[in-house]
Amino acid sequence: MLSYLNKKLKFIKHKPPTNYESNQNSKKELKLSSSLTKNLNTLKGIIGTSSDTIYREFSFGSKMQIKAALIFFKGLTEKKIINQTIMKPFMYDDRIKSLEPDLSSGILKVVKDGLISVGDVKESDDINNLVSTCLSGNTIFLLDGSNKALIVDTQGWPSRAIEEPKTDVVIRGPREGFSENLNSNMSLLRRKIKNPNLTFENMKIGKQTDTDICLVYLKNVVNPKLIEEIRTRLDKIDTDSILESGYIEQYIEDESFSIFPTIGNSEKPDIVAAKILEGRAAILVDGTPFALTVPMLFIEGFQSSEDYYSRPYYASFIRILRFVSFSISILLPVTYVALSTFHQELIPTTLLFTMAAAHEGVPFPAFLEALMMMIVFEILREAGIRLPRNVGQAVSIVGALVIGEAVVSAGLVGGIMVIVVALTAIASFVVPSYTDVTAILRLLLLFLGALLGIYGIGIGLLAVLIHLVSLRSFGTPYLSPLAPVTARDLKDSFLRFPLWSMFTRPRTIGWHNLRKSNSGNKPVKPSHRNSKE
Repeated sequence: MLSYLNKKLKFIKHKPPTNYESNQNSKKELKLSSSLTKNLNTLKGIIGTSSDTIYREFSFGSKMQIKAALIFFKGLTEKKIINQTIMKPFMYDDRIKSLEPDLSSGILKVVKDGLISVGDVKESDDINNLVSTCLSGNTIFLLDGSNKALIVDTQGWPSRAIEEPKTDVVIRGPREGFSENLNSNMSLLRRKIKNPNLTFENMKIGKQTDTDICLVYLKNVVNPKLIEEIRTRLDKIDTDSILESGYIEQYIEDESFSIFPTIGNSEKPDIVAAKILEGRAAILVDGTPFALTVPMLFIEGFQSSEDYYSRPYYASFIRILRFVSFSISILLPVTYVALSTFHQELIPTTLLFTMAAAHEGVPFPAFLEALMMMIVFEILREAGIRLPRNVGQAVSIVGALVIGEAVVSAGLVGGIMVIVVALTAIASFVVPSYTDVTAILRLLLLFLGALLGIYGIGIGLLAVLIHLVSLRSFGTPYLSPLAPVTARDLKDSFLRFPLWSMFTRPRTIGWHNLRKSNSGNKPVKPSHRNSKE
């Protein structure tokens, strides 16, 4: 057995590289030559001859002796840019007629500086870089006799217009949301934060997809150690594909097995900009409208961008309502089961008689009633989400009414249980950031409550609290400013104090540059004398 394992270890140690690894190694060593034909053959061998790949060869010069070629992908490039700013000058510009094929490097400089009227043109001799940029929507210009090529920015593909996001709905506030276009999302943030310290760092992740990722932060506000940690975690990602920001989230989060999210996400530029201004960093991923923000605090799930656009009194009331709704969504079913099963003496007599009458004839205990109704609710919710919008709403409403009435009429479930589950469902929608969390916590607490009653609920809540206190999001305590307690940061926790009173950034996040406004911004009434004047 040991000799067999030794042979296997030797084979793994001296295993020849796979095709992909050998291709990667060969790509790193490939450079352009001065022969146009050789360069085209090399690029065709790497890029291939797919139907959407265009190899446009042409000649120009005084005697049409200078040969060149363009390589680009249909659907990733803007045809108008290629036709008007690249091809048209070669076909009709009078300066072309005076060019002689003597110094190709000089001709390449003339083409770059005087013929191609595109804002972003770069030179490169690295074939790997040329292939990568071409697959990103740029056009490669090759010239016979030159060992360098031009990379012309011609990106342009169909994309969804900027519209109101479906997840972060507000009554008052900006209606624009991120789209699937990375450049468009970067411009939306630049419009919100017109500051030269706003920094965008681009990188690519995914050996097969080569997905564009952008790290965004405010240089004079963010903690440099946070940016180093994000870069380190992103660099460690070694996978074939990144198709959505959720992939990135699962690769870089602190606690992979926690049900609580430690990385925020949003598709509203104003929310992401506000978090960047507090000292956080954002991660944009090409192909998705959801931006990630780190670090994330537990309290963020109960905050909304609209809280800061409305007056503090109503915003504070709504925020308290969110906390109450979160508690109802996880505790109401298990409390009903525990009281009706173990602690009937805690229920008022009149209510107890009503509950007993409603449960009369039901063949299942309260635990099974709650479990069945919660599963049915999750099925209806999932069906309403996945079906087309109009059909999904009809299924959710009609399904809930019909099934609820049917199970009560059939005597399978008591009427009070239907009310409990309905209130739980409505309360869970008040805090959409934690909808998946509340669904799991309800089930866990339901089992504990059915086994141990109120004591089981207490044990479960204590375990959840201990878990929350132990969580970190990129080194930041997840429960701050509650644990550890930071008095100044409590102004934006359960209550939302006036904006003029919140003149510092969250201490656990923005301690690198704590003050964000002057402490003397409180509005002052004009004196009686000044008002007369």
